Amino acid sequence: MAGVLLVTAVMVTAASFAQTVPVPKPAPKGRDATPPSGGPSITGATQAPPNPVIPDPRRNVPSSIFQTFDDKQKAQAAKVSAYLSSLSTLVGNFVQVGPDGSKTQGDFYIQKPGKVRFEYDPPSPIDIVADGSSVVVRDRKLATQDVYPLSQTPLRYLLSDRIDLMKDTNVVNVTADDLFISVTIEEKQALVGTSRLLLMIGAKDGQLKQWTVTDPQGYDTTIAVYNLDAGKKLDPSMFKIDFTNYGPSPG
Repeated sequence: MAGVLLVTAVMVTAASFAQTVPVPKPAPKGRDATPPSGGPSITGATQAPPNPVIPDPRRNVPSSIFQTFDDKQKAQAAKVSAYLSSLSTLVGNFVQVGPDGSKTQGDFYIQKPGKVRFEYDPPSPIDIVADGSSVVVRDRKLATQDVYPLSQTPLRYLLSDRIDLMKDTNVVNVTADDLFISVTIEEKQALVGTSRLLLMIGAKDGQLKQWTVTDPQGYDTTIAVYNLDAGKKLDPSMFKIDFTNYGPSPG
């Protein structure tokens, strides 16, 4: 069964992650008014869940080692970098589309640097928590969790305190149209393979809209975010990894 890849996202592209983490079942249409942690505080009108834009799978062609960008592309990447660097917290809702087309929903909470929490709507038992150094994928029903280094996931690019995409990452593509500015980051790991992170920012409002993680096997997981609030104060305990009540998964 294909894995939950976040961040969203998650989002995590380690090959072992894809093999061990089950895809949550689709959430029911009705959403609780008050999620377990109180839910994100939304400023302005509440939006309906968006339909994620699924990238063309044929886009993942090998990148040229002589990749160059014109001034317009560099300016677009700089705009995305400035936006990501300006955030200190971000909360909202998300819709995730897995490699098999299944959809799940939930709430997410980001506190930079390095901390994030994804809570999937019932009946899914999955939470994903990063505490600044590690990421855990937790199954509340089984009381188990798997731990991964944050440094080995593309999640860290969204959670960096300050970032210059052109200098700090391996950018392989920058495009823009009337709807999105899109930046694709590629990572090559000798033992795992090549993974990619596609970030999409709204061309008009300059806000994060979605990201897609492509794992080394070529499978895409897309996370679309909405009802964003960058001003909410978050409880630090939300990002604490519980090693007392949750143990490692069997095997």
